[in-house]
Order: sequence, then C-alpha cells, then structure tokens
Amino acid sequence: MRLELKNFTAFAELTLDFSPKINIIIGENSTGKTHLLKAAYGLCNDNGYSGINELKKSLTSRLLKLFMPVDNKLGKMHHRGAPCHASLTAAFQDGCYVSASFFSKSRSLVDLSRSNDGQDGDSAAPVFIPAKEVLSFMKGFTSLYEKFSLSIDQTYQDICLLLDLPEIRPEKLHKKSKWVIEEIERICGGRFIFSGGGKVTFRAGNIEYSANAAAEGFRKAGILSRLLETGSIQPGITGPLFWDEPEANLNPRLMEMLVRILLELSRNGQQIILATHDYVLLKWFDILMDKTRDDHVRFHSLYREPDTSIIKIASTDEYLKITPNSIDEAYGLLIDREIENDMQGIRP
Repeated sequence: MRLELKNFTAFAELTLDFSPKINIIIGENSTGKTHLLKAAYGLCNDNGYSGINELKKSLTSRLLKLFMPVDNKLGKMHHRGAPCHASLTAAFQDGCYVSASFFSKSRSLVDLSRSNDGQDGDSAAPVFIPAKEVLSFMKGFTSLYEKFSLSIDQTYQDICLLLDLPEIRPEKLHKKSKWVIEEIERICGGRFIFSGGGKVTFRAGNIEYSANAAAEGFRKAGILSRLLETGSIQPGITGPLFWDEPEANLNPRLMEMLVRILLELSRNGQQIILATHDYVLLKWFDILMDKTRDDHVRFHSLYREPDTSIIKIASTDEYLKITPNSIDEAYGLLIDREIENDMQGIRP
C-alpha cells in the first residue's frame, strides 16, 4: 500500500510505501505518527458503499470521528498556511485506490475518486488497536459513544465493536491464530471471557475476576487474542492491523513474546503497521526477524527538517540505516550519561 498526503494536518507533502509485512513508524512527539496510522486506516476500507456520493459522505464522517478537528470541521485538518487543497490517497497492492480532497473552509470532502472495482469491504477490513487498552471500560461504552459527544476518537468504538463479536467457528480459525491465542493464555495465566454487551472477565483456573483486576499489559495482549478469536484478524484474509504504541504499559519482558507473535502473523500473510516510542520493542524486531523465513520489517522515521516545521519521512529495510533514529539516540544519551556519572564518581 502507498499512502500520499498533501497539506493534511501536520504534513505539507508526504509519500509512504508500506511493506506488505511489518512496518514500524518512529519519530519524536508531534511528528504525526498517529495521524499517519489514522489516515491509512480511514482510507483502507470503503465499507461496501457503491456510490461516490454515499462514500464521500461516509469518509467525511469517518475522518471527522478519527481526527476530531476543532468545531468538527473538516477544513480544520487542512495544513496551516498551505495555499492548495488537502488530499489523501491510498493505492493498494491489488491495483485499487481511493483519493479524497478538501479545502481549508470545507465542511465535507469536495472531491473523491476510487478504482471502479473498489475494495472488498468484508474480507479486507482493517483493524486499529489504539494506545489505551479498552477491556477495562467496554461495558456500556458503545451505547454511550453513540448517544453522547465524547472526547474519544472513533478507533475506540471500532475496537470495542470488534471485541464484542462472537467467536468464529473453530474450523475457520487459522492454525497460527490458535497458536497465538494459546501462547497469550499461557503468558497471562488465564483467559479473558467476553459475555456480550461489553462485559469482560478474566478466568484463571476455576476463579473468575473482573477484567480490571488483570494487569494492563495482559489486557492489551487479551485484545489481540480476542481479535483473532472473532476472526477480525485472519492472516492472509483481513486487512492491515494498525497498532498505536503496542508497548504502552507492557512489561518489557513481554515484548519478546509480542514481537514473536507479530512476526508469525506476518509470515502467514498479515500486514502490520505500528507506531512506537520504545527501544526494547524496536530492537526485538531487529534481533528476531529471520530473512531466511522471508521476514520483512520496514522502518519509517518521521522527522522535522532543521529550523523548519516541515515533516519528512525516511524509510529503510535495515535497522542500522534508520536515520534519524530518535529512539536509538535517546537510549544512547542515557548510556552516555551513565558512563559520565561513573567517571565523575557521582554514584557509589
């Protein structure tokens, strides 16, 4: 998939070619990592709409709910000071594409085009896992979100709806999905039980607890397990998995397991696009990927041009060639400071 953004939010002009396997987006705060994920996610599924006008209305609403601009106006997502229109374009591997544009005072998309055959809205549906885990507040959240204006973006309702789906039939469960589910249950020491209506508990042996009693890192792992159980993620069938900061509140010891799981899903046809700030997660991908098994991890580094507000992106398939690498630089600074303190005798 290729994503092209012009005069959209923080980006004056940016083109990003995603690997069909694993993509890792890094960058300092406010360089637009989450915006990239949301833009690609919003364009990835036409929801089965056949007419352009219907799709234009739907995509306008979707972008507003994903980005929540000031005054709920699409024009507020126009890059500040840009004289031309804003545009978002996604071109997919199967030859399909969708492109949309608007101006600084637009309330809705002014132009939208897509390939005639469109996308398969059911089989190619993407999944977005937001940074905050949701198992602790699922009960009643969806109805609350639909009834009231909440300061929470659409990704949280989307994931809650997927998690509340029933399990798919066992014969349709991918063999690698079954392995992942069992591995997560082993690590967590139990499994999360979804009873419908957003009610979630955690069962360990014969004892059942509130989901809130489980560690937050386990709840994040439980989200991935449930998405596989419901078939929302089916390697080789469903659309991309977007994951914003999978490391948030995850014990570093669990990150090796998470990376092994994501690599296995990728080997079975699941495209993965994630954004991270974490050195441990980033380094585990570098250590564990196996090119003899056709592993492919593409690193995308967002950065500002010196003395400007212009955001650029540099992509590479080699960890050591990530430039700039804000995560590595921060880790190196910490090591340097530790060595400096030792040399000065600051620490006993």
